[in-house]
Amino acid sequence: MDCIFCKIVEGTLPSTKVYESDTVIAFQDIKPEASVHILIIPKKHIATMNDVTADDDQVMAELFTAARQIAIEQGIAESGYRLINNVNSDGGQLVYHLHFHLLGGEKLGPLNAK
Repeated sequence: MDCIFCKIVEGTLPSTKVYESDTVIAFQDIKPEASVHILIIPKKHIATMNDVTADDDQVMAELFTAARQIAIEQGIAESGYRLINNVNSDGGQLVYHLHFHLLGGEKLGPLNAK
């Protein structure tokens, strides 16, 4: 498989990890769009949100638990943050491994500015 996020999970590509459990890993985005920009992914390869099944309920719950914990640890839980999942090309997905962008640390602009 030629998935960049799977390579990060395997440890064959470097990342700056901020969270890791048995099923989820989170790391700093290499092209941040906010003061805090962290990617939260399942270790299991799931291409898009459309590919999530009932068997993935536990990992989905942990993704949100990780997001909440990371926001607290990054000091942005109280001031606010944005959690985004892009799905397929029209949704802006560039890497086809399910992931959430956690953005914060500053006042965020409109979601779909044109």
